[in-house]
Formats: sequence, C-alpha cells, structure tokens
Amino acid sequence: MSHPCLVEDLSMVSLPLSPSIMVSLSPSIMVSLCLCPPFYSSLLLSLSLFLLPLAPSQTIHVAIVCAGYNASRDVVTLVKSVLFHRRNPLHFHIITDSTAQHILASLFQTWMVPAVRVDFYDADELKSEVSWIPNKHYSGIYGLMKLVLTKTLPPDLQKVIVLDTDITFATDIAELWAVFHKFRGQQVLGLVENQSDWYLGNLWKNHRPWPALERGFNTGVILLLLDRLRKLRWEQMWRLTAERELMSMLSTSLADQDIFNAVIKQNPFLVHQLPCFWNVQLSDHTRSEKCYKDVSDLKVIHWNSPKKLRVKNKHVEFFRNLYLTFLEYDGNLLRRELFGCPSETDHNSENLQKTLSELDEDDPCYEFRRERFTVHRTHLYFLHYEYEPTSDHTDVTLVAQLSMDRLQMLEAICKHWEGPISLALYLSDAEAQQFLRYAQGSEVLMARGNVGYHIVYKEGQFYPVNLLRNVAMRQVNTPYMFLSDIDFLPMYGLYEYLRKSVVQLDMANSKKALVVPAFETLRYRLSYPKSKAELLSQLDMGTLFTFRYHVWTKGHAPTNFAKWRTATTPYRVQWEGDFEPYVMVRRDSPEYDRRFVGFGWNKVAHIMELDAQEYEFVVLPNAYMIHMPHAPSFDITKFRSNKQYRVCLKTLKEEFQQNMSRRYGFAALKYMTAENNS
Repeated sequence: MSHPCLVEDLSMVSLPLSPSIMVSLSPSIMVSLCLCPPFYSSLLLSLSLFLLPLAPSQTIHVAIVCAGYNASRDVVTLVKSVLFHRRNPLHFHIITDSTAQHILASLFQTWMVPAVRVDFYDADELKSEVSWIPNKHYSGIYGLMKLVLTKTLPPDLQKVIVLDTDITFATDIAELWAVFHKFRGQQVLGLVENQSDWYLGNLWKNHRPWPALERGFNTGVILLLLDRLRKLRWEQMWRLTAERELMSMLSTSLADQDIFNAVIKQNPFLVHQLPCFWNVQLSDHTRSEKCYKDVSDLKVIHWNSPKKLRVKNKHVEFFRNLYLTFLEYDGNLLRRELFGCPSETDHNSENLQKTLSELDEDDPCYEFRRERFTVHRTHLYFLHYEYEPTSDHTDVTLVAQLSMDRLQMLEAICKHWEGPISLALYLSDAEAQQFLRYAQGSEVLMARGNVGYHIVYKEGQFYPVNLLRNVAMRQVNTPYMFLSDIDFLPMYGLYEYLRKSVVQLDMANSKKALVVPAFETLRYRLSYPKSKAELLSQLDMGTLFTFRYHVWTKGHAPTNFAKWRTATTPYRVQWEGDFEPYVMVRRDSPEYDRRFVGFGWNKVAHIMELDAQEYEFVVLPNAYMIHMPHAPSFDITKFRSNKQYRVCLKTLKEEFQQNMSRRYGFAALKYMTAENNS
C-alpha cells in the first residue's frame, strides 16, 4: 500500500532534462518531511541526492556573524538548510564572540560533515573598528561587523556570500554563488531591495531614515566581491560615509544596513540588484508577497522581524513549516559524502574509520564496542548561561545527565540546589526543540542563569551514559563538582554544606571524594525531610530506604549507614567491590570510562578508578540525597531481559579490569580479587 504523503511528494520532484540542468526538491517536499514517517524522510533525502547531477567541486565561501547563546542556536538551522540542498564543498567563515566560538567549534567538530571547513574570527578583535558607531539596533555592536569583512577575511579570498543567522535556504546555495558571474563593471555588492517602506521615510510622523537609493537594500543576504572592494578602498569609503551621516543622524537604526545604503546612495554603480526571491523578508508590512508567484519559486527566506515566526504574511504557515522542518531535522542525515567531490583529508575522521575497521563485526559485543567510538554531535550551552564561580575557591557544580523522559526533574532539582548545574541531555533534534519550549515556558528554569544545558544528539542503540557525564563534567567551571544523577533530589542546603566541607577537609590540598549518602523513596509524593533527624525518622517508619537496599546492597553498603546515623564528623571508608557512591571531587578528577553504556557498571568503574588513583572516600555526616521513583529505563529492561547484554557487560568489565592492571600494576590486583569474590 502506498503512502499518500510519499506519492504527493514524488509528484513534485523535477527530473533532469539534461546533465547541465540543476535539479532539486521543491520547498513543498521539505515541508512534507516533517509530516512523513522517518522512512519516507530518509527516502526523499536519498532521492534528492540521486536526482542531482555531478557538479564541479568548487568551494563556496559563506560568512556569518554570530555572537551569544541564542544566535549560536539560530545559526544551526541556517546551516542545516544550506547543507540539505548543497552539492559543493562549503567553507564557513564565522565571526564570533568567545561564547559562540566555544559552542560552534564543538558542534562542527562533533558533527563531522564531509566537505565542510569552518574557520573562526575573533569578534572582540574587531570591536574597535566599529565601536565608535552609535547603534540602536537589537543586534548591538555585532550588527556592524559585516562592514569590516574585507579586512577580517583572508586577503586571498576573492568572494563570499554573507548571511544573517535568521536565514533559511530553500534551494542549493550554488545557485546564489553562480550570480557572481552576472556582476558587471564596478559592481561589487549583490543585494536584494528592501521590501519594507523603511527607507521611504513614511512609516510614521517625523520618521527620518538614513539615505538610501529609492527603497534601499536589505543586508541579510550579501554577495561580496572582496578583491574588488579592497581595490576600491572599501574601508575608507564606508568610514567616511558613516562619519558624514552620523553628524546629522547621530546613530544607526538598522546597524550595518544603514551604512551600506548610504554608501550605495553615493555610489549606485557598486550594487548588483538580486531578484527578491533571494531574500524574501518576512517582517510586518513588507512587499515580500510580490517576490514570488508560487511558494515553490522561493530561494531564501529571511526572518528579519523581531517577531520571527509570529510575523504577519499570507503564506506564513508555509514559511513556518519550512523553518520548523530544518529546525527539527536530524542533523546526522547531513553527514553525507558529495558525489564527485573528494573531501579534504580529515585526520579525525580517518582515525575514527581506522579504529572502527579494526573491530570484529562478527563479535557478539560489536555494537557495545562500536558505541565507545561513536562521535555524537554535541551542542554545548543550548540556552543562555551566565555564571562566575565564587572568589573563595570553594564553588561546586552539580553534574548530571538525562533524556527526555526525565525533564520533570529539572525544576525540582533547581529548587533544591541553588548553585551552578551542568547537564548533558540525550535528545533527538525534534526533542531538543521540545526541551527548548519546555524550558522557556518554565519560570523556575528561566530564573536560573547558572544552569548549563548541553545537548548530545541521539545516535545508535545505546544510551551513552558515561559520554554524557563526561560532556557535562568538561563544562564545569568551578573548582569542584558533585557527581549526581537526575533522579536524585539533594537535600536543601547541600550546596552550601559542600562548600564548607571543602575548607573543613582541605580539599584543595588532598585527593578526596566526599560521599553524600544516598536514600530512596517508593512514593511519588514525598514530604522531603528538612534535616537529618527528620530523614532518620522517615527511615525508621519505612517511608525511606537506603538506596538500592533491596536489589543491590553492595553498591552503597561501604558507606556504612549504621555509622552514619550517629556520626557527627566526617569519617573515612574503604573501597569495596561494586561500590558506587555519589561523590564530590575536584574538577581535575578522572572522567568516566566510555565503554560502559546503558545499564551496568558505569559508576562502579569510575569509583574504582578514583580508588586506584588513591582518592580517600570520606562520608559526610550531615549530607544526604534521595532517589525519586520512576518507570524502569529502556536499558535496565534490556539488561534484565537480554542474556547477550549481560554477557557483553561481563566481558567489558573483565577488559576494564585488565586495563586497570596494566595501568596501575600490583595495586590493581585487589579489583580482580574483589570481582572473583563477588
């Protein structure tokens, strides 16, 4: 039985008439991708690749100015739309602040898209070039940096397409690159006419815009002939124009766009006017609907209104669906080689492929071993983050990881822990957007600027629990970290208590792991104990239990709960087999071992590593945390029901212990002995 969605979509695919004709999917197909089952989405993507003829392997250069957390998130949707349609190698030149560079460097490094190169340019070094220009636009100083691209980009780069972060492509960017061949004479700027009445000066009484040629031009999409601009002394040209106009205008309203237009007003020969479908501007009261007879004619959509997706337009639902398609599109599908275009040598990719090729695919535990080397696309700081550690060097960050089914724990943890938090979330692209809406709708989460949310995108069949922990740990910027799990609520005041313990136990000058005793409740509604005495009372009444007492006593037995009941001072405990407490350690402590995925031994191995490195385990007498009930995870269900899963876990444990013996020698023999006795 055929799927109606698929039949409808295939009818919109144009077949090539000759090898010279470029073929692509219509934007309508793109919208339908979000409406079709995953199988059809993948089929459509594959079909688009086979329909496209081979193209020359000319690299297309794209420049983007991107600063801050929100813009870093927006630029991903732009990049996805470009990657989906492209047939050529791409070289992105991204002018960033330190925040965006940290986020995007990690993202592209882990995305590993073939035939894509990314270079970053420090926006802070450019601020002095434009900081003298007063600017009222919400983009701030970064909205002026396109003016200095001739000076910023490599001197041997001849031409570049410049894009705003709120752009969505509905066609192959090579079509826009080809427009450079249409430049004539002294034309050095390719621009689309501004589609609002802004530069006509009739929007309101006393409205006085910067000078512009008729309606002016929009700078959301620019074609720059850099070599010619340099010969025309562009730097001097725009500076003199800006200085002259600022004497009467006092400030810019639309950032670089005002200055570009003032220059063009004086030098109209510089501009090559692009057809307006190359920059359909979706702000209120624009003439954007005159740019196309049918939505399938669209090339580039520009969400240049502060209202973004809420803008007024007759076809806004179509535009919104197109944007949302890319927003939620699985970025892993874009990791595809280009036909007829050999990629530049990527040593990281080569090493990865070499490592994977050495694995035995007939090994029953092959999938477990492969997961250890899987590179998961990672978007750090998905939401705004603003936190400076305390100056007394005692600050501590709570570290945890979660998937979509644990989102409900976030608000509760934020209420219990006022300090900084670093969270790794294992999500699909669509789930990441659901999380974003959830977080932005939560007063509790939005009130906290000190929570770092790091998205690790789904890939493979296992939950990469230790990779997630490592991602969250690497983003800790405090001297200490409390290694927790998302299902635990720390006691009220634990943050301050741990900071005091740092001083009391001289953590800065010793290798200690401070153990926070773990308890659990089977009740979904719990009157959370506000003191140790209250907790002991609930323990005696059977409302609380020591964690995993009924199913895995060994995991926390060395904490010595009997001693903890009456303890008033910290006490040291010895490592024992299968010990897996929740601890606070210094930030430089070892990471988790990635070979352990899903359920089983992921924390045990880490605690063993701490012991091998001679950390002391010290139990805090007035600290506690409580595990809240939840449905069994998919991985624990697999562990319980799948014998091969358990066999592979046992194999991985043995290999880990052998590695420990090689690394730590005679001191590691006790781990082998403990396992044999367990």
